[in-house]
Amino acid sequence: MIGFPRIGKKRELKFASEKFFKGEISKAELVKTAADIRLYGWRKQREAGIGFIASNDFSFYDNLLDTAFLLNVIPERYKQLNLSELETYFAVAHGYQGAAGDVKALPMKKWFNTNYHYIVPQIDGKTTIRLAANPKPVTEYNEAKAAGIQTVSNLIGIYTFLRLARYEDGRKAADFVADAVSAYSNLACQLDAAGAEWLSIAEPALVLDMDEAEKQLFCKIYNDLIDKIHTKTRLKIAVQTYFGDVRDMYAELTSLNLDGIGLDFVEGKRSLELLKRGFPADTLLFAGIVNGKNIWRSNYEQKNALLAEIEKTVDAQRVVVATSCSLLHVPYTVEAETELSDSIKQHLAFAEEKLLELNDIATADASALNRNKALFAHERVEKKAAVQQSLNALTNSDFNRQPSRIERRKIQKNVLNLPPFPTTTIGSFPQTADVRANRAAFKNKKISAEQYREFNRRKIAECIALQEALGLDVLVHGEFERNDMVEYFGNNLDGFIFTQNAWVQSYGTRCVKPPVVWGDISRSAPITVEWSVFAQSQTQKPVKGMLTGPVTILNWSFPREDVSLKVQAQQIGLAIRDEVLDLERNGIRIIQIDEAALREKLPLRRSDWHSEYLDWAIPAFRLVHAKVKPETQIHTHMCYSEFGDIIRDIDAMDADVITFEASRSDLKLLDALKAADFQTQVGPGVYDIHSPRVPSVSEIVDALHKIISKVDKKNVWVNPDCGLKTRGTEETTASLKNLVEAAKQLREE
Repeated sequence: MIGFPRIGKKRELKFASEKFFKGEISKAELVKTAADIRLYGWRKQREAGIGFIASNDFSFYDNLLDTAFLLNVIPERYKQLNLSELETYFAVAHGYQGAAGDVKALPMKKWFNTNYHYIVPQIDGKTTIRLAANPKPVTEYNEAKAAGIQTVSNLIGIYTFLRLARYEDGRKAADFVADAVSAYSNLACQLDAAGAEWLSIAEPALVLDMDEAEKQLFCKIYNDLIDKIHTKTRLKIAVQTYFGDVRDMYAELTSLNLDGIGLDFVEGKRSLELLKRGFPADTLLFAGIVNGKNIWRSNYEQKNALLAEIEKTVDAQRVVVATSCSLLHVPYTVEAETELSDSIKQHLAFAEEKLLELNDIATADASALNRNKALFAHERVEKKAAVQQSLNALTNSDFNRQPSRIERRKIQKNVLNLPPFPTTTIGSFPQTADVRANRAAFKNKKISAEQYREFNRRKIAECIALQEALGLDVLVHGEFERNDMVEYFGNNLDGFIFTQNAWVQSYGTRCVKPPVVWGDISRSAPITVEWSVFAQSQTQKPVKGMLTGPVTILNWSFPREDVSLKVQAQQIGLAIRDEVLDLERNGIRIIQIDEAALREKLPLRRSDWHSEYLDWAIPAFRLVHAKVKPETQIHTHMCYSEFGDIIRDIDAMDADVITFEASRSDLKLLDALKAADFQTQVGPGVYDIHSPRVPSVSEIVDALHKIISKVDKKNVWVNPDCGLKTRGTEETTASLKNLVEAAKQLREE
């Protein structure tokens, strides 16, 4: 096993962590919750017959952050707060503002091609890598052992850690290899002394494009590390890869003196081809053949055929059937879905069901194979003729908006009459307890539809009044009717199914419940028009219609496997286009179509970017807005990704305004905007909404000065990084007040 979900079947970790942040429970209570979650996962894996059970896959926030603390890679500003170790850990993760000081959180980025976010380690001239006292991997190995469960300690590899880290003060990865190798070999000695038999080191960065220097760095690390571990311990060492194939490093990887190698045969397009070049005779192959990222049942006949091909090269006795990646990316169990019919549930496999699939495939269970064969004997869903006809009728004009963006800008300037540095927010306002209670009461049929609507109208009116009082220029309705930006739209589109408890960790305490694309997608009625029209009736200022774009809806759902992603994106695009045109017909002059996850599914290898993704993802967005009038201003938003290398493709989305997450990465996006001569109006986020700290006016003014040094001031909008759903009302009001004041100062300048 590479990893198991860690939020708890009922999101126990989320709720315990949030109570700890508020001072409502002690550290001991939080630690007890974490221990219970770990024990549950280990026992489930043992019950399912898993031979290699993972430990150290648990995290209070993020495994890469755990690795940073394991190696003492903690910037001085956090140490100087003089907080406890756990409080320091959380300060790094989401910032700190209090009696001990005021620090921002470290940046977050997407973990390869998933919706999971990791904390970017920061390495500078003061960094000294050394193994932490009482290292977490040893503690958790001993914890499992005390419960009678032998585990394999899973570590993020040195190469991946150093490649994903951010360097300052002229430092570089090679400067830290020796100390990192020493720390890991010392850790191996402690695990060996504790009774561990295997050490699994995850190196997903091997599936990225690698140049010669990166190859040499990897070889330098592992030639030294393996020699040290084998000399000092009895541990067997496995290097685990996932999210793709290791085409750039296969020869070097298989030449190392490793006891096990993990390859991904789901997303690794060339893994089987690489394997056929040869595999070391005395090494176990951890064959990732069960999809760790999607929730559909495995087709056993297909998996057995793949295994047969694998075993032409590697003896069956040396093949370990495994998941393609950690099960962190799927929910706990289908058994929790009591509202789904058995006819639907039989097609689904969450983490616990995937454990059973591993056992079925590994043991070649005949009865399980027959049941599985019967499941796949018939088509799961029928295609909708109307949806197919709409797709077939698409022409180039459906993807190209007229007139040009420059001409539209002149028209929109006259219509909207906005000041320089227009201020706005990204969409959502705080989802307070009463908002959640209203939504739950309506869902549970404790209040009528009219009571539900009246509550939301009251909240919208309050939200509009607050924004007017603050002096924002372009307002939003607050999204009080929405639980999640993707789930909400999935709930209102045909072709999706929804779960009760299929929660997946996105970052830290943030969990999402992705919709499942079940069949062809269409829209049968307006979704957001009522709320946007009501909000606009409360003010003379423009109110943005708020939608989620087709690529983000798809990327943050569990997609079908029987049709292409392109087809699914176009189906969603047509449905959202209907909503856009309805908003326009009802007088909404600004429409924001969020594509927060555009970067997320970008292939990990640059050579595949356009042919496998951008060539359909960018047109899918253009499909949504190409038919609107010139005076309608189209916005989009993107968050927690790196954009510099696809900035020209983003410009080609042909939106009128794009807002970006930028503050947490210190506005590094600006150089890319300048280099690309970015033409779209742009709002790089000026403060981080994932932290409870309130930015000062001077802090935001400084950020705006950085922005206008790289971007034409006529093109700059002023906004937070992202939606305000997770923040409190008091801190939101204070932050937005400072944001508006900062924009006023820039106008005066």
